[in-house]
Amino acid sequence: MINTSVIRERFAAVSSDLTERSRRLLAAAEAKTAGHGGITAVSLATGVARSTIGRGLKDLAAPDPLPGEVRRPGGGSPSLIRSDPTLLDDLRRLVEPATMGDPMRPLMWVSKSRAKLAAALQEMGHKIAANSVPKLLGMLNYSRQVNRKTLEGSHNPDRDAQFEHINATVLAAQAAGEPVISIDTKKKELIGTYKNGGSDYRGKGGADRVNTHDFVNKELGKAVPYGVYDIAANAGCVSVGIDNDTAQFSVNSIRRWLELMGRERYPGMNQLTIGADGGGSNGSRVRLFKIELQKLADETGLTIQVCHYPPGTSKWNKIEHRLFCHITQNWRGRPLIDLETVVELIAATTTKIGLTVRCELDTRLYPKGIKVSDAEMATLNIKGDVFHPEWNYTISPRQSF
Repeated sequence: MINTSVIRERFAAVSSDLTERSRRLLAAAEAKTAGHGGITAVSLATGVARSTIGRGLKDLAAPDPLPGEVRRPGGGSPSLIRSDPTLLDDLRRLVEPATMGDPMRPLMWVSKSRAKLAAALQEMGHKIAANSVPKLLGMLNYSRQVNRKTLEGSHNPDRDAQFEHINATVLAAQAAGEPVISIDTKKKELIGTYKNGGSDYRGKGGADRVNTHDFVNKELGKAVPYGVYDIAANAGCVSVGIDNDTAQFSVNSIRRWLELMGRERYPGMNQLTIGADGGGSNGSRVRLFKIELQKLADETGLTIQVCHYPPGTSKWNKIEHRLFCHITQNWRGRPLIDLETVVELIAATTTKIGLTVRCELDTRLYPKGIKVSDAEMATLNIKGDVFHPEWNYTISPRQSF
């Protein structure tokens, strides 16, 4: 009686290192040694087809077996493009970019998955499986691609000049020992058991369970982190609001930075230089932002110099890639279950080059829709720079200190 379990163990011990030919020959040798019924027994024990074992027996019996080759010349399935000469051209027409002269291509408006491409080719009369499509696409130099953020929208002709102006203003302020801050609002975050992008190390089976949908929890609401980043100190101060992102909230966040960090680091400060985006609550066209900055200047006696980045260039704002990106990395994969969690995670953000962050909750309410009249604007002690005064201006106290 043939012991199939022994054959199975022997075959399994070496099968991972076998080529197609050596696998066939080993199965054939086992069948030949087993004698009558060996082919059936070996096939059951190893999973090698009876026909394959039969070919192996013929190879063993051949006076001149194939030295070192896996297959005989011409062995294996014939090449798809050799047996179907029009296959590549038809596939190319399916995946190539839309052209003005061919608006009715069958896959112009759908995702080009391998299954859909194979189905379209089959409808055209080709015999092809979905698993064969990637290899053919490689022959055509096609691969899966993602969108690349390179288009910046409208391009102001003075964009680069404004960058140079901001740089010169910052260097002059720092040379005089005056603080320079970068300000912006980080993306609003849902509070509750919601999925947060990214991953973090956990014990096996320790992943946090979160909601399947991102409907806002009206009781918990959203967190509105507003950041103030001290460029020279590499230090951030973040106010986490619970209401609207308005110009009042923006300037209150700057006021809070002065109280918590600014006055201590710059005890003799006379001027504050601010780099801000061109839009949002601290935008260059927001009248309320200027009104609130004037109130801050009157309270503190500081001369406030503001430089806005041109439209569509917010990613160049220092706070984006020196503070906000590190906060996002620090809380990746962590559901922001309550406001305390948001504050603690932001405050715990650090980097190898010494970033420190202070974070506090701002529970005040900031109403939307506050109108600023021309008469109120006329009371501002504001002076625009010669170069783009709508982007660059200085607000001085209305009374001497």
